[in-house]
Amino acid sequence: MELARRNLFVYVLLAGVWALIAAWQVQEHVRVENYARTSLRNRSKDIADTMGSFIRGLQWGGAVFSDRLQPVLDRLASSPTNELSSSGEVLSVLLLNTNGDLVAKAGNPIDLQQKDLLQQSEHWGPKSLVIAYQVAGVSMRQEGATNPASPFLVDTNDMRRRFPPRRDERRPEPNASSNAFERIGPEGPPPGPPAGPPPPPGGRQGGPRDGGFRRRPPPWWLSPEFQALAQKREMHVLVLAMSTGTYQATCQYDLRLRYVTILFAAISAVGLGLAWRNLAKSSELQIRLVRASELNTHLKEMNLAAAGLAHETRNPLNIIRGLAQMLSKTPNAPVETQEKSREIINEADKVAGQLNEFINYSRPREVRRSRLVLGSVVNEVIRALGYDLEEKKIDLQVVGESISIEADDQLLRQALFNLLLNAIQAVEPGGEIRVFAARRNPAEAVLEIRDNGPGVPQERRTEIFRPYFTTHKTGTGLGLAVVQQIVLAHGWEIECLPNAPKGALFRISHVKLAA
Repeated sequence: MELARRNLFVYVLLAGVWALIAAWQVQEHVRVENYARTSLRNRSKDIADTMGSFIRGLQWGGAVFSDRLQPVLDRLASSPTNELSSSGEVLSVLLLNTNGDLVAKAGNPIDLQQKDLLQQSEHWGPKSLVIAYQVAGVSMRQEGATNPASPFLVDTNDMRRRFPPRRDERRPEPNASSNAFERIGPEGPPPGPPAGPPPPPGGRQGGPRDGGFRRRPPPWWLSPEFQALAQKREMHVLVLAMSTGTYQATCQYDLRLRYVTILFAAISAVGLGLAWRNLAKSSELQIRLVRASELNTHLKEMNLAAAGLAHETRNPLNIIRGLAQMLSKTPNAPVETQEKSREIINEADKVAGQLNEFINYSRPREVRRSRLVLGSVVNEVIRALGYDLEEKKIDLQVVGESISIEADDQLLRQALFNLLLNAIQAVEPGGEIRVFAARRNPAEAVLEIRDNGPGVPQERRTEIFRPYFTTHKTGTGLGLAVVQQIVLAHGWEIECLPNAPKGALFRISHVKLAA
């Protein structure tokens, strides 16, 4: 029982260690997954900042012309290896106004309502991550505040169609052209304030891209119609759809590593459990061998004493028996003398029988193993007890498998004889006895002898194997002690158990099967 508790504690401890390792791996995988998510968000933030730089370079007077911005968006959403998206693939780009209406787009369509993009800035899908950024002036921020100074997108051709210049609004200039530009000479800009309203904040002077001209906004720039159009075309939200391929690949690779780690931890725990079981079995076998060795040494010492006692006792016992026989056969001897003589002879025979059993018990058991068919040995012992079985009309049956074991022939016969004789003496006339044999595992078998007698009380199940302990009036108390001695000499185990619903069960376990 103590060994079973210790084994259970070790197995529970190994299972707990494996559970801790598994929980640790799960926690580490969650940490790696969160890190991969953060990395993907950071990549999208870098791309948004880069877009802010592009818009900063393209903005003039708060306006960004579509013929310059659209190629940048197309390039960003079409090539996953360009300098803008080298750290992650951009699937699509959207620019929305304050009402969630589409201002500009590039790449694949996004399966989300535009109002959802305004309410929630991050959407994780099976293949993409959609993130919305506020366009604040010329910078990209993930904030909820609306910036009224956000740039607006205009189309040059649409502006010319909507607001054609009138002749009376044209300012006569030398070398005037239809695009209202003014060449800046070496002597600098012409003196005096320029005609028309000043450029709005954020306007820029013309550079090499403008051919040396300084752009001046037209008079209709501040008209209510143009302001309404600018508000409608205001770039308030930048939406990026990032591919989650790299994120999923990282998570799957890490998950495989975690599974392998958990699997190896489980294999290690099972291996340690098997090693502990083998160690426990080896320790148990060593303990049994030590006990058998000590018992054998003790029995050798008892054998020497028993031999001397038998030698000193048999001679006077035989003399007493002989004299009693002479008295019983004396002619003209009184009847009473003859009866007393026969009683002396019977008592002498009892003492001689007890003396022989004691010598048999004290004799060291030298096991000479051989291959035996268990069923044949049992049947021979049953034939030797045939008279006792017929006298009490006992039903004895042999059930179970036909197996071959390694045992000493004479010692096995003696143990089976004592067990069956004990069962015959215990059951009532017409009782039942069953001999059962079966394999327990590929190397060991179990042998059981069951009866439906009165059984053995629980407090006496360990005492019945002690010498001179008996519950029968005519018993010597050495039969089961000899059986236990033979069983231990073979390295087996014997125990007494209750036989439901009635009777006793003697089980011999760890019987080695023949190869």
